[in-house]
Amino acid sequence: MFVVIVHLRARPDRLGTFLTGIEANARATRREPGCLRIDVVRADEDPHRFILYEIYRDRTAFFTEHRSAAHYAAWRQIAEECVTEHRNTFCHPVSLQGKDS
Repeated sequence: MFVVIVHLRARPDRLGTFLTGIEANARATRREPGCLRIDVVRADEDPHRFILYEIYRDRTAFFTEHRSAAHYAAWRQIAEECVTEHRNTFCHPVSLQGKDS
């Protein structure tokens, strides 16, 4: 599995467009064969901060399949117009079974 955690800050004057775009992107991403999960959450302390938690089958499912999807290109255009901060963290799950805390 391959995990992507995305931190975004939407421009206050473009929030409506951002929300419409992120919803469309998340719905389409959920239909991708390589996407196992995508959640979009909004920060309680700042209504313009969002975190996307995305789980893919593997790196190829994200970097090749997801990023070549038509809906991703549409999302990138919206992000260019609506996002002031963007940071990706790439990770993978760690098995802690049988490990002491």
